[in-house]
Amino acid sequence: MEHQKVQHEIEQGRVTVGIEIGSTRIKTVAILQDATPIAQGAFEWENQFKDGFWTYDLSEMWDGLRDSYARMTTNLSETYGVPLTRIASLGISAMMHGYLVFDAHHQLLTPFRTWRNNHANAAARELREAFQVNIPERWSIALLYQAIREREAHVKDIAVMTTLSGYVHWCLTGARVLGIGDASGMFPIDTETQTYREDLCETFNGLLDEYGFAQRIESLLPEVRVAGDKAGVLTEDGARRIDPTGQLMSGCPMCPPEGDAGTGMVATQSVAPRTGNVSVGTSLFAMLVLEHPLRQVYPEIDIVTTPDGHDVAMVHANNGAAEING
Repeated sequence: MEHQKVQHEIEQGRVTVGIEIGSTRIKTVAILQDATPIAQGAFEWENQFKDGFWTYDLSEMWDGLRDSYARMTTNLSETYGVPLTRIASLGISAMMHGYLVFDAHHQLLTPFRTWRNNHANAAARELREAFQVNIPERWSIALLYQAIREREAHVKDIAVMTTLSGYVHWCLTGARVLGIGDASGMFPIDTETQTYREDLCETFNGLLDEYGFAQRIESLLPEVRVAGDKAGVLTEDGARRIDPTGQLMSGCPMCPPEGDAGTGMVATQSVAPRTGNVSVGTSLFAMLVLEHPLRQVYPEIDIVTTPDGHDVAMVHANNGAAEING
């Protein structure tokens, strides 16, 4: 597209911005309505092993998000000579699964436990048997159940549980929702109703009763949204969280927040049944979109979904590009 036409699109606010909070980099990309990328920025960070858990500092995450966005806007203004003030839409993706829990006052109860934590073996085995669905150790529900089984002090105060993308989206919009792909890494999904499986919620609540856990799992989880659903708008406070300079205007619509596996499926056009992709990132995984549900439970195969709700068979290995780079 010609330089002047791109300038005009920017000035008219016909730019979409995507921010991904990955395991090694936080990336911000601006694209035009035809999906042509026009600017990008990135911030590098690393997880830390603290008190027995792999974690990231959320304050560093916000600093990195702002730095990544600022680098993108600098790249854009230096290339096209106009500032970015209005955007057509905004989307957040981040590393899937993990354990982020808050109390009724929205205070974080324990440092973010990432998908790299695989200590929830006993919880995952018990849930796999009770659900007759494969539950990996890294899924949010396994991490929660392990904390409950170990009677960690914070669990009595849990009022909200979400993923990293869901948390950022919540802060930017006030809407506690999650894209179905990321939600499927929290708790098993019914692809017909496009929300959490009601029968398994009842089963899980029965297990919780044995530990005196009064909360019901349905009240803790974010509401599920599929690609194309309304998921809130960027608030004034949210705009300032991203751009403290005040240039970014609030009010743009935001898509359902998704996990990085979902964005990988979209980027490779692997969202239709009988398509698939392989991701070589901090972790390694293959994802195949299913035509029909699997006939039995395979501990090696995780069932997640595409951003529009198709079942996906996922085979995952924790260690990938970081070891290859080393």
